[in-house]
Amino acid sequence: MIDELLQYQEADGRLRAVEQEIAATDERKKYMTARKFLEKAPEKLDALDAKAAELKHLFELLEKKYAEIADTIKDYENLDEMVDEQGGEISFYKKSAAQIADNLRGLKAEINKLASQIESASAEYQAAKKQTIAMQKQYKEYKVKYAEVKEARAGDVKKIEAELAELGKKVPKDTLAKYNAKRKEKLFPVVCEVSGNRCPQCGMELSIAELAKLADGNFIECDSCRRILFRRK
Repeated sequence: MIDELLQYQEADGRLRAVEQEIAATDERKKYMTARKFLEKAPEKLDALDAKAAELKHLFELLEKKYAEIADTIKDYENLDEMVDEQGGEISFYKKSAAQIADNLRGLKAEINKLASQIESASAEYQAAKKQTIAMQKQYKEYKVKYAEVKEARAGDVKKIEAELAELGKKVPKDTLAKYNAKRKEKLFPVVCEVSGNRCPQCGMELSIAELAKLADGNFIECDSCRRILFRRK
């Protein structure tokens, strides 16, 4: 059985080599870059929209507050008349007017800072929108080019897959299922022959019990890298 499984793995290795060649092409890289960007783009643009709406709301509140304080300070423009009509210490009114003026200046600084943040948020949104449009164009272009690359190797892939289908008939179903499960985990080679008392791939030292199983002609699974190990008698 081990020879049949190794034959299957050898053919699978050739299929993997073709897959890696396709994956390494510029067409696939640019296609995947655009696809991943576009998958996250709506969320990013929505977040920027929400941020802009929040900043705009804060800006409107500050402007309203600024207008109210500005109206209040107008009452102090005729300070001398107020003192004559209402009496009282002029220093009190001057102090109140100075306090209001300080609040007004502080509020103005906050408004200016917020206006700058709004401008930055707007620029960030426009840049993100521009990049999204560029990525949409790249996605359409390289989706076609990537499909052409895969089509060019489709014959090779089909031939090897047919070979694997035939070879797989000679391997027990449970063993083949375990092999294919590990293959999906990007593990390769899946099956390795042990020489000495360590896994030939990761170097994990095998226990006495594991070595005994190997000596009896059984498969074991490496506790470290999860590969299927065997030893010929």
